[in-house]
Parts: sequence; C-alpha cells; structure tokens
Amino acid sequence: MLRLKLVVISLISTFLICSCNPEKIEEKGSPEYIQEINNWDQKRIERLKAPDGWLNLVGRSWLKPGINKFGSAKDNDVIVESDKVPAYIGEFIFKDSVVIMKVYDGIRVLLNGKPVKEIIMIDDQKKDMTVFEYGTVRWNLIIRGDKYGIRFRDLDAPLVKNFKGIERFPINEDWKLTARFEEYNPPKKIFVPNVLGQIEEELSPGAVVFEKDGDTFRIDAIDEGERLFLIIADETSGEETYGGGRFLYVDKPDSTGKIILDFNKAYNPPCVFTKYATCPLPPEQNYLKLKITAGEKNYGEGH
Repeated sequence: MLRLKLVVISLISTFLICSCNPEKIEEKGSPEYIQEINNWDQKRIERLKAPDGWLNLVGRSWLKPGINKFGSAKDNDVIVESDKVPAYIGEFIFKDSVVIMKVYDGIRVLLNGKPVKEIIMIDDQKKDMTVFEYGTVRWNLIIRGDKYGIRFRDLDAPLVKNFKGIERFPINEDWKLTARFEEYNPPKKIFVPNVLGQIEEELSPGAVVFEKDGDTFRIDAIDEGERLFLIIADETSGEETYGGGRFLYVDKPDSTGKIILDFNKAYNPPCVFTKYATCPLPPEQNYLKLKITAGEKNYGEGH
C-alpha cells in the first residue's frame, strides 16, 4: 500500500512539473544552442526597452505645410498626448522639405543638454538626426515617403516599466536551416508596402532559398549593409503570429553561397507594440505557404 502511494505521488509530481513548464519540455536543440537563443531574446528585450526602442513611443503626427503649433493642449495642430509637457511648447514650420522648430518664451527645450529656441530639424534618415527633450519626453523629425512627421517618446512610458517579454514558440533547432543565396544580377526591383498604405521600391540583391519538408521556398532579401533583411509572412500570420508578418536578419552568404537561416530569431515588427510606428509589410512574393512554428508570437493588438 505504501509503495502504491509513493508511485501515485511520483506520477502527480511529474504531471505538475510538465504542466507548469510545457514549453521547456518541448525545447529541442543542444544546450549551447538553446542558451544562444535565450541570450538573443534577452538582448532583444533590452533593445526594445532602450531609450531609442519601440516601447516608449507615445505619439506621431504628420505635419501640414506652414505653421504647426504643438503642445499638450487640444487646440494644437500637433497634440502631445502627455501631461508631462506644457500646453503650448512652440511651432514646427514646414516649408519646401525643411522643418524649423521655434520654442515659445519661457519653455526650456533641450538639444544635447543645451536650450534651443529656433533650429532647423534634421530628420531620421540622416546620421546626425536632432532629438529634442522636455523632461522625460523626446521628439524628432521623421520622413516616410512624401510624409514629414514628428515622433514623440516618453522614457518613463508605462509599457517600458511593465513589459515582461514576448511569448515565443519553443526553441527548436530544426528551424535553423542552411539556405543558399541566388543572386540577382542586376539587383531586382521589389515593391514593399507599409502600414500607411505607401509602397516603397527596394532593390533586392537576391533570394534566400531553402527547403523544408520536401518543398522549396524563396525569400527576396533587402540589402542592409553587413546583413540581409527579410520581411516574411507564413501560415501562422494572423493567428499565432502578427498578421503583418515578421522580420529576420541573416548574415550575407559565405564563399560557397550558403546562408544560415534561423527562424528561431524571427521577430515582430514594431507595429505590434505601438500604433505610432510605420512598419514595412511583406512583399507579395515573401508570403510563404509554410507554417513556421519558431520565433516570436503575436503581442497585443498593434495596427
């Protein structure tokens, strides 16, 4: 009778352990590889929570030609949705692709720690972008196609403080694949839509080609300097994962044309976290008829 009770207790304990950690039980890969992905995920969280990460966005407004008054008051042209800034801060003057910011008297806006009163803003397409601050609130000029806008951040935003991470599929080394690179010579024009309804023309240097479950798949890549940028959708999109697809970076091919394609590092676009981002969407040819059960799952509502 005692032996039977011990067996029952052992079975119950095993069941409880499995129930509490189902994903841990399902992980597949060498200890070194699992640690590599966990480290990658931790760095991803740190990047999201950084001052220039995606979790602290609190506003984005497109400018109209001429004067755009800004501040927290509702009668401004550009409304800062925060009680941490004055009702009226100043004006953005938009004319002929140039945006000048004027700050009202008595308002202390800083650039690199020094007060500014009137300045030409440098946009986010340039290395020396100007970022202005008032308390914990930051803002800068962004350009998206023919649209000029102001993006606001709050370094003390609730999402930054409350963020616990992103649900992921169980790590599975089977989704770390060896692909081949098929070069386009000359590079091929591809059309990349975004959440604003715009379509950007990009040059693709080639396709990342891989095989899975006996089928062959192609992903048109975008050259990002030292690496290739992939924007993909698959049969999990809109269900387990974000409907607007996921992103993935890969190293450029080695001397034999091989590429390591690790879907455990597929991650969400910033639009998953905030409505103030302007994310690219997968080009039509990058919709894969494959269920990729690896990488990040959906988070929140996004766009």
